[in-house]
Amino acid sequence: MNINVIAVGKIKEQYLKDALKEYEKRLSAFCSFSVIEVQPEPILDESLIDKYKEIEAQKIMQVLKKDSYIITLEINGKILSSEELALKMKNIINEGLNDITFIIGGANGLNNKISQMASFKLSFSKMTFTHQMIRLLLAEQIYRTFKINSNEPYHR
Repeated sequence: MNINVIAVGKIKEQYLKDALKEYEKRLSAFCSFSVIEVQPEPILDESLIDKYKEIEAQKIMQVLKKDSYIITLEINGKILSSEELALKMKNIINEGLNDITFIIGGANGLNNKISQMASFKLSFSKMTFTHQMIRLLLAEQIYRTFKINSNEPYHR
């Protein structure tokens, strides 16, 4: 099983880098986990936000595996419990899909082209989180998913 995260931007804070490394280590027992960072477009003109999102979408598409099951993280996506996410991932795997890619957009969100490519749109909350924080929350939830699906006690 391959789990990929494509994220616009880099992690800046060391404490987040350390936490992500810990989850990458934990996930190695269950899957191949990789994070691909794409460079965000600098916002030089607020009226050109759609253009910036289009450029970021092109960068995402350049690294996106064509045969991957795509899950975008979007504020208007479906909110799932940890158990529901575990079941969703179990069902994806049971369908014979061996590659799942989660996509986290930049500060301005995702371009519609990327959103429309998604097989599933996931939301963690109606609240807004930094993109760096969401990466950590996502890694933790992916790990929790594997623990739930393995009937291991982490999720309690």
